[in-house]
Amino acid sequence: MKGAVTASRRWLVASIVLNVFLLGAAGGGLYRWHAQQTRLDALQQRGLRYAADQLPAARQAAFAAALKATRRDPETRALALAARDGRLQIAGLLSAPNLDQDALRDALARTRNADIALRARIETTVATFAATLTPPERLQMVDAMQRHGPLRPVAPESGASTR
Repeated sequence: MKGAVTASRRWLVASIVLNVFLLGAAGGGLYRWHAQQTRLDALQQRGLRYAADQLPAARQAAFAAALKATRRDPETRALALAARDGRLQIAGLLSAPNLDQDALRDALARTRNADIALRARIETTVATFAATLTPPERLQMVDAMQRHGPLRPVAPESGASTR
């Protein structure tokens, strides 16, 4: 009888150790998954809409409204559509059996001009909004733009020479 109790006690201890190990592995995996998701979410926050992240809520709302108004402006929409249509036309010209270089150059020029005009409208909106900020708020906006927006530093390509 004593041998049966000892054997069952060993199985109980082994089962408890295994369950603790499995719970620890599941908890550790959940922690790693959550930490990775948080990092991925932070990395995916790109673009101008995150440039006001550190500003007060009222300023964030004003910036978002200014960007939204610019995006919804009929002239801005027309420029965005022209740029998109130009890119589609470029793709069509490049995939054609015979490359028409003159048509490709024209499509590239039209697309480039639409992109430049669109960017100028957005930059004007950002500059107009920045003019309403206090100097400390502008510094916060610059910091956010360096982390999330167009001022983000680009990592040098691996193997590229630095001169």
